[in-house]
Amino acid sequence: MKKSLLLGALITAGFLNSNVQAQEYNAENDAKGLYIGAGYGYLRADGDDNFDDNKEAYQAFLGYGANQYFAIEGGFIDFGHYGNELANADTKGLTLGIKLGMPVSDNVSVYVRGGQLWYETDYSVLGVRDDIDDEGLFAGLGVSYHINKDLTVKLDYTVYDNDLNVDSATDDIDNADFSTDLKHASLGFEFKF
Repeated sequence: MKKSLLLGALITAGFLNSNVQAQEYNAENDAKGLYIGAGYGYLRADGDDNFDDNKEAYQAFLGYGANQYFAIEGGFIDFGHYGNELANADTKGLTLGIKLGMPVSDNVSVYVRGGQLWYETDYSVLGVRDDIDDEGLFAGLGVSYHINKDLTVKLDYTVYDNDLNVDSATDDIDNADFSTDLKHASLGFEFKF
C-alpha cells in the first residue's frame, strides 16, 4: 500500500514538473464549470490507532463550480471493509454537498467541504449479519494544485459520520447502537470540461 501511494506521489510530481501547463490556470475564469474527478486513499474507522494498509477507500465525484469560491459536488464513495473479527462492516455511500474554496496563489487553492452522506452498510456483529441504509454528515478540507485550466491534483481529508443501529439484528444483542466516524485521507484529481 505504501508503495502504491509513493508511486502516485511520483506520478503527480512528474506532472507538476513537466510542461503540462500548455494552458495556464486562471482562477477567476477557469474555476467555473462542470468537472469530474476521482480519489484514492486510506480509511480509518474510529478505534483504530493509525491508518492500516488493508483499509483503502475509493471515490468518484461530479461537481459544478460557480466561481473560484463556491462549488456544488456529488459523489460515490466505497469505504471498503473495516473492523475486526467480532464486528466489521462494508460501507458504500452517495454524497451531496458544497465546497468553499480560497485561492492562495496562481495555481494553489485551499478548500473546505461538507454535506449529506447516504450510505448502505453490510455488517456483522458477533456473527450476526445484516445491512442498514441510513444517512449522516461529512466535512473535510483540502488543498488543490491546478496543473492547467483542465487538470487539478488535490489532497483531501474528510470525516464521514455514520450511526449503525444493530438493535434489530438479534434479540441476543442488547443496546448495540454504536457510532462510527470514517476518516478518509486521499490523493485525487479533477478534470474540468
